[in-house]
Amino acid sequence: MANRQAIRELQTRLADRLQIARTRGVAPSWLAVEAGGQKFLFPMSQAGEIFPWVATQAVPYTQNWFLGVANLRGGLFGVVDLASYVTGQGVIPKAEFARKECRLIALNSALDTNCALLIDRLSGLRNQDAFIDFSEKSADAPPFFGNRYIDSAGLNWQEINLQVLAQQTHFLTIGA
Repeated sequence: MANRQAIRELQTRLADRLQIARTRGVAPSWLAVEAGGQKFLFPMSQAGEIFPWVATQAVPYTQNWFLGVANLRGGLFGVVDLASYVTGQGVIPKAEFARKECRLIALNSALDTNCALLIDRLSGLRNQDAFIDFSEKSADAPPFFGNRYIDSAGLNWQEINLQVLAQQTHFLTIGA
């Protein structure tokens, strides 16, 4: 129960910070998330609504990273396990207690893709000031990877360009 309260408080703080940023004219640059033990940054302009974990309806004969479809606020969305998609490994089932922190991040409607990414937890909002160093993506990185940032604690954060991700043939081809 305390865990649910903490998650609600985090979501409330995020919503408050977004509202303050909009009224002051200074928008945070990224939504910070964690998935599969990795830390990712989604550009705020490309991320959509954040939903709590909901069960998905499995779709047969699809890629192992495609979890199925879910009804999110009356819309039908394909759900992709972000960690599985990025690593190319199979989906690791999550324990009941771990699912309480999981979230579905819908892609911005401007990207014209009814898709939500399953992440393990939200880590807040970040702007450029949160990082002390960065490196450009390596030549062998996926096309949707952006820069890699390092925060003051020495943690690595990988930027993911959701617009480029949503245009990848592999991402759009869910059939196995």
